[in-house]
Amino acid sequence: VTKVFTHQGKVTLYSKLVQSAQNEREKLQIRIDEMDNILKKINNCLSEVEIETKNLEDEEKDNPVEEWDSEMRAAEKGNFLNYLKIFKKFFKKLEVQKEQTLTQIDFMQKQTNRTEELLNQLSLSEWDVIEWTDDQAVFTFVYDTIELIITFGEPVVGLPFLDKAHRKITDLNFQSLLDEDKAPTSSLLVHKLIFQYIEEQESWKKKCTTQHQVPKMLQELSPIVNNCRLLGEEIEFLKKWGPNYNLMDIDVNNTELKLLFSSSVAFAKFAVTLSLSAHYPLVPLPFTIQNHLGNTSQDEIAAVIYKVPLADNYLKNIVKQIYQDLLQGCHFYC
Repeated sequence: VTKVFTHQGKVTLYSKLVQSAQNEREKLQIRIDEMDNILKKINNCLSEVEIETKNLEDEEKDNPVEEWDSEMRAAEKGNFLNYLKIFKKFFKKLEVQKEQTLTQIDFMQKQTNRTEELLNQLSLSEWDVIEWTDDQAVFTFVYDTIELIITFGEPVVGLPFLDKAHRKITDLNFQSLLDEDKAPTSSLLVHKLIFQYIEEQESWKKKCTTQHQVPKMLQELSPIVNNCRLLGEEIEFLKKWGPNYNLMDIDVNNTELKLLFSSSVAFAKFAVTLSLSAHYPLVPLPFTIQNHLGNTSQDEIAAVIYKVPLADNYLKNIVKQIYQDLLQGCHFYC
């Protein structure tokens, strides 16, 4: 039966792993509680046996008895001591089991904490689970415009995955669902960058061979998709608000972004063409400069771009820095 994951917000495999670990930890905790109850009862029994044994010893001292009676008391005392020995042995065995279970709980807690850390990292996750069956899993990215279909093969002996036998992966297939005729140029750019990155990761098909490796692959892909999507949003922002920074035109050509600046106050008009990659904004962007009007040198423009740190909103920060340093006229007249 096809299992469709319905969700509000993001549905992640890590959340399922966390839940599974928490369930196992709760089972172990119940086992610990049961052991504590048994240990408590055994401890009470041990106390009672020790008290009875002491009472027998005291009674022997206070009341000398006939030989046959003494033998009966000795036998009775021997039985108590045997019970005491058995209880102590069982008590010790349970304590060892309890320590082992506590070690398991501690290990599972550490694993849960680690998985929760990964889950927090995936707060930037850019994917949704649309379908997960024994035959395939379907994920979408970037507002459902990129689809990943993972085809599963036969079960593999080993640890279960999501409470089922985990399976081999026979195929990974990414495809674009974007209507390229209607999509804005920023969306086309985002898709091109993401698919360039996917093509660079052909090793995924070799490394990602079972279901257990799917979360790691998604973890590697999510930051790239996130950064590319945010880049597209930056471009759309600059298309709308660019004139406030003397950015008069934005042109996207393949993976190149051309920014045309013009300022009558600074008597300057020039274009900066940035070569974008899927690793934006983690690496500096190669760029070229074309001066159309004014005395602003290419070295001045380059120096301003170089001073912008690699960080979120890198593109917007470049535009704002150029406007602040070169286009308000101050550097000419102050």
